[in-house]
Amino acid sequence: MTEIALGVALAVLAALAVLQLLAASGLPVGRVMWSGAHRVLPRRLRLASATSVLVYAVIAVVLLSRGRALPGGDSTAVVVLTWAAAAFFALSVPLNAFSRSPAERWAMTPTSALLAASAVALALGS
Repeated sequence: MTEIALGVALAVLAALAVLQLLAASGLPVGRVMWSGAHRVLPRRLRLASATSVLVYAVIAVVLLSRGRALPGGDSTAVVVLTWAAAAFFALSVPLNAFSRSPAERWAMTPTSALLAASAVALALGS
């Protein structure tokens, strides 16, 4: 179960990172992120998209550790950070569900739910 949860989480985080990089590069994918207000993101949101890629990378490392692909998975810090990631993703589900952007609602709500479920499965461990 842990391996599946880790694979799902990493695949979704990688897809989100690619999407954020496309947005940060100025491509017209903004309707599915940042409340969908801009087709092409303004500079400040492009910077936020680039920063989110770094956040996804940190979360991926934490999840890899908790999933035992990297050392330290049972440390208190990794367990707490995994639960924090699970909470973050769980809180993003209703936020995305109530977005004004239909594209963001339909794309990011299930994405957040998948990440939340995967992070909870990893947090619970084996």
